[in-house]
Amino acid sequence: MTLDLNDPELEFSDLVYAYQSWVMAVINDEKLEGDDMLLTDEIAEDALNAMRFLPGEVTSAIETSLARVYDVDADELAELLFPED
Repeated sequence: MTLDLNDPELEFSDLVYAYQSWVMAVINDEKLEGDDMLLTDEIAEDALNAMRFLPGEVTSAIETSLARVYDVDADELAELLFPED
């Protein structure tokens, strides 16, 4: 699913899903050592577009929730998601 930001049918939940998919792909690829790599350029691009429209509280809640679910330290997850910060 590529986000079409001009689509009048685009909903808030689509933005949340795009961001959540990216966080889960990063966790999978970096922490779970799965055989299948999930992160693609499309997932990363959709997440970056979604971040432009999602409030910081929402992205933070997604990150915190997924860090708990996958037993990843929140600070470590932040470093994986935003290594240049």
